Amino acid sequence: MENPIISFEKFSFKYNAQAKPTLYDIDLSIRPGEKILIAGPSGCGKSTLAHCINGLVPHSFAGEISGKLSIDGKDSAKLSIFDVSQVVGTVLQDSDGQFIGLTVAEDIAFALENACVGEPELHELVLKAAQSVNVAGHLSHAPTELSGGQKQRVSMAGVMVDDVKVLLFDEPLANLDPATGKQAIELIDLIQKRTGAAVIIIEHRLEDVLHRHVDRIVLMQNGRIIADEAPDSLLSSQRLKETGLREPLYLTALRYAGVEIREDMQPWSMESIKLSGEDVEKVRSWYKAGEKTGEKCEKEALLKIEGLSFAYLKGHQALSDISLEINKGEVIAIVGNNGAGKSTLSKLICGFEKPQKGRLLFEGKDLSALSIKERADHIGYVMQNPNQMISKVMIRDEVALGLRTRGVGEEEIQSRVDETLKICGLWPFRSWPVSALSYGQKKRVTIASILALRPEMIILDEPTAGQDYRHYTEIMEFLSLLNKQGVTIVMITHDMHLMLEYARRALVINDGRLIADSSCADVLTNPELIRKASLKESSLYPLALRCGIEDAALFVQRFIDYERKVEGK
Repeated sequence: MENPIISFEKFSFKYNAQAKPTLYDIDLSIRPGEKILIAGPSGCGKSTLAHCINGLVPHSFAGEISGKLSIDGKDSAKLSIFDVSQVVGTVLQDSDGQFIGLTVAEDIAFALENACVGEPELHELVLKAAQSVNVAGHLSHAPTELSGGQKQRVSMAGVMVDDVKVLLFDEPLANLDPATGKQAIELIDLIQKRTGAAVIIIEHRLEDVLHRHVDRIVLMQNGRIIADEAPDSLLSSQRLKETGLREPLYLTALRYAGVEIREDMQPWSMESIKLSGEDVEKVRSWYKAGEKTGEKCEKEALLKIEGLSFAYLKGHQALSDISLEINKGEVIAIVGNNGAGKSTLSKLICGFEKPQKGRLLFEGKDLSALSIKERADHIGYVMQNPNQMISKVMIRDEVALGLRTRGVGEEEIQSRVDETLKICGLWPFRSWPVSALSYGQKKRVTIASILALRPEMIILDEPTAGQDYRHYTEIMEFLSLLNKQGVTIVMITHDMHLMLEYARRALVINDGRLIADSSCADVLTNPELIRKASLKESSLYPLALRCGIEDAALFVQRFIDYERKVEGK
């Protein structure tokens, strides 16, 4: 058996700025060619573990280390961050934060130029890396001109060009639409097979990562490794639920139907799982016994959009003739591929951009007469990138900012801030500076700052990006509570689980046009719509087909209704 390429032995780490360690007694070995998924709730130490592997700890993040970490057989304490980078290549969650060059070619060539590689060889290596991730046709493009999926591929090429032995992916799916995320997992699998490199994936979205097989899942909680085992073993247990992570939907549906999930069933994917005739019959009986809740939706229009069109650049139409209504008290998901126009639509609603054609009516009043600030009194907007919203040093001050600018009394401010911090899982960090938070925690701060204002409508751009199941449930349950009090919730999301769980209606946008306005179940069981909008079918769809259930949309709706009843959503 080959020696480990990464080896932790009784390894602990404490940041200088913190009183307690973030990692405790880590024992973990990763061998060449292995593919490992590291999962766990936010704040469990996943990112810190990654920083230890890629050298950011202790070179960029100082602290106290005990135990031993070996990288490619060498003591990491004796390696510079440059030495580590020759072994470990990292693809960050935020691709924009990783770009150096003005063009794709320059960015891929950065590491080679630092190593003083000669020009003929440099061009050859850049082209080879670009071809391996299918971006050779974009070498002259600026990174800012690329889609989210293309940026991800360029980031991969930038680390592959060094011929590293370990590829580390930090939440590679966080900012990608479902179809592009699926392609990213396929690409990571292909790269691993071509290069033989060890692959480490840190991700909350287990079902999406398991689109391709992984050798082991390392489960973390409170700075410790609590499980390190094969996917079939972990998924047949209750450890994911106990840790606050979401198991694949098809497994949840099988459990609801009374099917026992066993390791020998190979439950790691919907394609691999073995179902007996008895299992199939249990699913069919559960489906037939289901009753639709018959939810009624308030039909009084809150926002009317009539013939809306907008273009950023001449000749490039971002939105074309969008007409729709959002009713009071609804929970709506806006879905579609990267660059479809979803965020542009929200910017027009909030007044950040002005439409070229059409109009927007809020409670019957033309929004064109209101300033951005006046609109914000009624419509709250949480941006996708938290770094673009945060302006205060301390967390409490950031959440309180909107209330203070509106002249709310200090006692009321403190009450609202405390309530929101608790709901958003930020109470333990209430006295922290924002700079000490992870990307996912910053996301929660920006959501909290808008929730504290209690607007009539809240638009959230990717509200659960970077959030584990427990924290996103806390946030969404708080939003659900607001919704029950009459607040209208609009979510722009790539998370199909989120859409199924909480939204009652889905608006599908593709190439600037509204191509569907239907129930979430109908959207995620329509293969043609899924293909057009770069969505990903729910794993409940193939489960229904495997069990001989013809009306897959109704099966998905049965699941949604049953889960809402069980979970009290």
